[in-house]
Amino acid sequence: MDWTTGIQNAINYVEEHLCEEIDYEAVAGQAASSSFYFQKIFHSLCGISLGEYIRCRRLALAGSELKSGRCKVIDVALKYGYESPESFSRAFSKFHGVSPSMAKKESTKLRSFSRISLKLIINGGNSMEYKIIKKEAFDVVEKAEIHSLDNGENTHTIPDFWSRSRKDGTIEELLELASDQKFLFGICYGNGKESPETFEYAIGAVCGEDTMVPEGFRKTTIPACTWAVFECTGAMPEAIQEKWNEIVTTFFPTSGYVPTYEMDIEAYTDGDMSCPDYKSEIWVPVIQKQ
Repeated sequence: MDWTTGIQNAINYVEEHLCEEIDYEAVAGQAASSSFYFQKIFHSLCGISLGEYIRCRRLALAGSELKSGRCKVIDVALKYGYESPESFSRAFSKFHGVSPSMAKKESTKLRSFSRISLKLIINGGNSMEYKIIKKEAFDVVEKAEIHSLDNGENTHTIPDFWSRSRKDGTIEELLELASDQKFLFGICYGNGKESPETFEYAIGAVCGEDTMVPEGFRKTTIPACTWAVFECTGAMPEAIQEKWNEIVTTFFPTSGYVPTYEMDIEAYTDGDMSCPDYKSEIWVPVIQKQ
């Protein structure tokens, strides 16, 4: 299955189950992906989180049904997964700008939100530089937090995590513990336990096997694997976010490699992250397409 077909299969699955509780793992399975990576890819490709897409599609369809005048508000609310008319009314009013009862009036204008149809368009001879590197397992000492992919929250909360870590001494302590100070890592683990839209993000550094781990930190072994490594130049966080979009829209659809969906690493060098020539890297564990 090619990249674009897998994502479209997942979108089709969502559309077929809008009136049911949607299992994000089942959605991701349509693209042979993990829930975490599918949501990350979906947001990069479509410019909207999976959760927001589902909410918008349901509310748009609910508006169409109420506009027809043949449905009761309570019936439409329950059909699209709302537990009460009140919660449905709040979400509906926020989306459409009018109440569900007003939606039934002929003169009322409602907001539309069409289903997504993906097409891979390759323009010109765009190329992307990358390296494929095999690395043995290594240990990192790190501090982790739970972040959310919903509405792209992670693009704001992760930079805030880094800012807090500089101010509270976390970065300084990691550098003291590091056995290799070439990089500080930002590691995304696709294992958020709070909800399907959450994931764990850690700030860490390579450490030795015998490193004593202070309270509030942990030691994790990154398994041996093959990495696709992408160099990134530019101020953070915009440069790393733009590089991720490039990886998702250019590298994976055409390279012959797919992610293993275990984790990914952002590798940051020492220097001023706000400089336009700041250097960083993205490491993605990959396997060749079968």
